[in-house]
Amino acid sequence: MSIPPREAAVECRVRALAGIGLRAAHEQVMLDTRPTIGWLEVHSENYFGTGGRPQNQLQRIAEHYPISLHGIGLGLGNSQPPERAHLRALRQLRDLIHPVRISEHLCWNGHAGRYVPDLLPLPHTAATIAHVSAHIDRVQQYLGQAILIENVSSYVTWADAQMPEWEFLLEVANQSGCGILLDVNNVYVNACNHGFEPMEYLRHIPTYLIGEIHLAGHARREIDGQTLLIDTHDRPVAEDVWALYDALIRRTGPIPTLIERDSQLPPLPELLAEAERAAESMSAGGTIAS
Repeated sequence: MSIPPREAAVECRVRALAGIGLRAAHEQVMLDTRPTIGWLEVHSENYFGTGGRPQNQLQRIAEHYPISLHGIGLGLGNSQPPERAHLRALRQLRDLIHPVRISEHLCWNGHAGRYVPDLLPLPHTAATIAHVSAHIDRVQQYLGQAILIENVSSYVTWADAQMPEWEFLLEVANQSGCGILLDVNNVYVNACNHGFEPMEYLRHIPTYLIGEIHLAGHARREIDGQTLLIDTHDRPVAEDVWALYDALIRRTGPIPTLIERDSQLPPLPELLAEAERAAESMSAGGTIAS
């Protein structure tokens, strides 16, 4: 698209409030109790199609809360361009829900018609940047708006990598004109797994590109005598990740922040309490940076 990166991210950043990922188990209680929360994020693919209970529930919830659409299956790094059917379903959902943001993962998940249920990391090369940027541009042209791309967790590195992860992420955003959904937990996980300093990563991402932040939990596994961090989304945000987030917010000012939990869901009040902690960090972090 023709939207410059700065305007793309600002366009995606409405009010800097804390939110939670909405999962099916909490939909009815959200409707029944309508707790105070800044916004909600859903996985886009869970609401594809027309009609049906999931989509109807989401429409009802969208009457009371801003909704962000977060994709997990577009495969921006796949060898083939994003599928037209997927884009059509996403646009139909966008037109139905009127989300405040649309985001997708910077990853690949399939090749030659075969797909895996995972978010696989891409090689950090100039050729990959050009390839992925073209796919993002295709998505943005189809939707008529800028999207955000999220950095993913990884457990192996590519031998032909030409640059660190943060430079790769930044160059994709600059070439495609999209914004960044900065997952602080994924930065921490990758820093521990691959041996870099997480604050160095965060310092290299310009504030104007960050349209949203994710916070989630991770697990530690001992494999062949080495500790590996796994991005599990099944527990509270770790204290080390909170510390990184606090440092980031002190630099950037408030940015919409999501508490993300996908399994072992706690009672809704526990998620709301984590979101409140993020809101307190944003309040202490100062005014919105430009």
